[in-house]
Order: sequence, then C-alpha cells, then structure tokens
Amino acid sequence: MIFVRRMLQQALRVSVRSAFPLAKWMERWTEGAAAPPLESALQAVRTLDDMPGPTAASFAWDLFARGGLSRLHELQLKGVQRYGPMWKASFGPILTVHVADPALIEQVLRQEGQHPMRSDLSSWKDYRKLRGHHFGLLTAEGEEWQAVRSLLGKHMLRPKAVEVYDKTLNNVVSDLIAKLRLRRSAQGLVTDITSEFYRFGLEGISSVLFESRIGCLDMVIPEETERFIQSINTMFVMTLLTMAMPSWLHQLFPKPWKVFCQCWDDMFEFAKGHIDQRLMAEAERIARGEKVEGRYLTYFLSQTGLPMKTVYSNVTELLLAGVDTISSTMSWTLYELSRHPEIQAALREEVSTVLEGRRVPEASDVAHMPLLKATVKEVLRLYPVIPANARVIAEKDIQVGGYLIPKNTLITLCQFATSRDPAVFQNPDDFLPHRWFNKDVTHHPYASVPFGVGKRSCIGRRIAELELYLALSRILTEFEVKPDPEGVSVKPMTRTLLVPENAINLQFVER
Repeated sequence: MIFVRRMLQQALRVSVRSAFPLAKWMERWTEGAAAPPLESALQAVRTLDDMPGPTAASFAWDLFARGGLSRLHELQLKGVQRYGPMWKASFGPILTVHVADPALIEQVLRQEGQHPMRSDLSSWKDYRKLRGHHFGLLTAEGEEWQAVRSLLGKHMLRPKAVEVYDKTLNNVVSDLIAKLRLRRSAQGLVTDITSEFYRFGLEGISSVLFESRIGCLDMVIPEETERFIQSINTMFVMTLLTMAMPSWLHQLFPKPWKVFCQCWDDMFEFAKGHIDQRLMAEAERIARGEKVEGRYLTYFLSQTGLPMKTVYSNVTELLLAGVDTISSTMSWTLYELSRHPEIQAALREEVSTVLEGRRVPEASDVAHMPLLKATVKEVLRLYPVIPANARVIAEKDIQVGGYLIPKNTLITLCQFATSRDPAVFQNPDDFLPHRWFNKDVTHHPYASVPFGVGKRSCIGRRIAELELYLALSRILTEFEVKPDPEGVSVKPMTRTLLVPENAINLQFVER
C-alpha cells in the first residue's frame, strides 16, 4: 500500500493539477489524509470557473468608460449586491478574486503562510528593477521582507519604543496649529484642509525618520519638498493605470509609464538626499570625537549592516505610506466632528479632563482617552485609507467559501464593503463612535481592519495613531471646528487609496 501511494504521489505531481476536485481528493488519499467520499468532494468544492463575476468587457467598461477607477470602493458594494460575497473579475492581464465577507476574509488570512504577499504591485517592482533599486517593505517578499520587517518592528511596533517620539511629533503639531491660524479667513475658514494635513503628515513622518525638519509647514515650502508631495499624488493615480496596461502597451502609449517613473525618481532622490545629509553630519561628529546616539529610524536602519540601497528603498516607502494615512484620517475626522457637534463637545471634555489644564498632551495621556480612540476607529471604518487589501498565496492552493483558489491567484479583500455591511454594523453609513463601547454588540474582528492584520499589517500603525491622537486632541483644545458655511457634502474617491473627492473646507473658531 505504501508503494502504491508513493507511485500515485509522483504521478499526481507531474500531472495537470487543474483536474479538481478529483485530483485533489486522490492527492489527499495518497498522503494519508482523511478524505470525504469522492461524491461529496465533487459536490463540495467549486473552481474559479464556477465563480460568478462580470465579463472582462463589462468590467473594463465600468472601469474606464464609467469612471470606475476612481470609485473602486463603490464597485465593491455593487459586486456584493450582484454576485454575493465572492466574485471574480479581470483587470487588464490580472484575474482577481474579490472577497467581501468578514468570515471569508478571515479564511484567506489564516491560510496566508509564513511569508504572506500583499499583491504583485507589478509596476512598482518593474520600476525598481529598471533603476536598479532594492525592494522595501511595501514591495519585498519572502525572507527579504521578513528580515527588514523584524528589524523595523523593534522600533515601530512596540508601544514603549513609539512613545519616545511624542515630543518630536508635538513640535510638528505646534507648527500645524500656527499654520491653521495663518490660513484662516476672517470667518475662521480654512480651505482644502486635506492638503494642509498632507504636509503635516509628511513633516511628522520625516521628523521620525530623519530627526530633522523638511519645511512642509513653512509659509514658503522648499521646492524639493513640494515636488515630493506632488510626486506621491501623481504616482498613486498612475499606479492603477500602469498595472492595468500590459507591458507591450508602454511602447504604444509611453506617457503613463514615463510619468510614473519620473514620480518615483523624484521620491527616491528626495529620500536619498535627506538620508545622505543626515548620515554625513553624523560622520563628521564622530570624526570630531563626539558621541552620536540617534533615536530616529534611519539611524537604526543604517546601523544594521543593510546595504544602503535597501535603506534608501525602505525609507522612501515609509515616507509615502505614512502621509495619506494622516491626511485622510484627520480630514475625515474633523469633517465628521464638525457635523456632529455633540460628539465634538464630548471629545473635547474628555481631552480637557485628562490634560487637567495642560495644553499639550503626551503619549501616556492617550490611554485615558477612549472616546478619542473610538472616534478614530469609527472614521477608519467609514473611510478606510486602504479600501481594499490584497493577498497572493504563493505556497499552496486554498479553499475559501467552498471555492478552490489556485496558488498565485490575486485575492482582493474588500474592506470598504465589509466595514459598511449592515449585517455587521447597524446603521453602517452613520458616524457613531459610541458603537465601539457597546459590549452587548460584537462585531466580527475582520469586518473593519484598516491597518490590516497578521504579519503584513501596517508597520507604521502605532506611529500614525500617535500622531493622529496628539494632533486631534490639540486641535480640539485650541479650536471649535464647524462645517463649511456653504454646506458642501464631500464623498470619498479611490486613488489607489481612499481620499476625499472634493476639497474639505472647515471653520476653525478660536476657543
């Protein structure tokens, strides 16, 4: 019997694995695994051929003729209505399986293996190969990714390690408050607050990475800093387009790829310039016999023995990853609070009680501000910065929701749809921070995961949250935030990330 099993194993491994479920059932038998009767296996497991979804033509029409690239989050909701919790769609050369149910998302993530892959991000990787850059945390895979993740995790995921940045971030917050006062009109109106928070986010993450300031909140922003900001914006817009285009189309329509590469060139040049400048200053101090004890992230990376190309790539990716999280979340939070003055008042009372007369909060204060945390959590449920995450399971085929998904299939986790699922969240479109205090109502833990879960979760989460908490509590201490007098309603749009579709204008009234 053992001999027969081994012979069948060899035969199956060289055969076409697409003959499911019969081949899969026989393979489990040859490996000694308990298998259901063949008849039930045939009925239980469905293939991608059985999965519903739009035709390639209709999906392309939705994306390009109906402006679907900017409303991919809305297409998630329509997908659930039309096809149920799982469906497939072809995006250019890429076949994607969409999963829009918390329990099914959990099934995917629990099978992702030791070195999970987010998605191919093919155009990002193609650029790095073209220019000879190394991969960073957002683009590396396997052991290369794991090594850098472990190094950075010591300084970015441990609460005590992150708390040391509160003074650095509070200095940036003070400059933001001053900038808001300068930007206000006679009626206290500040137009396009997202752009201001964008600069604040970049200044904050730069201060953590470099322990130096780059002038984002100055009245006259340095030209290279402004170019970096614009490059991030344009790069995210071009990402979807370059990924949808087969490589041969780059020859016929070269502009998208050319613009995409120029954006990355500017971002790498910006990061490299600041890293080299900082490390050169330290080398000069060491040469003078002075002791150098840096507490910023680039210093820790440079001391690990990693190739400098790896340091450059990781810092560049960390810079762009932190900016949208801060700018979008702060914008939506103040947008919602301006329309819910009772929640804003309760939140201000909580901050005031904790600070006990102080104007500047510290990292340790945040633990005593549950409403502030719940408010940010509710905003990220309604407006997740990453509306859809992705996984590629490279090690094995997996089963999800009764379907067999072959390895290396791109799986889109539809987080925007799950976070607004009425079966999970009562009144899902309403801003209700107190829903997170109701112990009688439990939500599926995978229904709203704005920072991801597991090994591939956002490594900058704790720093981003600390920056958000410090800034929001300070703004509410200094100002009463009121809506745009013109009453303009703002909706989200997809730009790879989820961002406000129109400018958010708010009144900041001195308290």
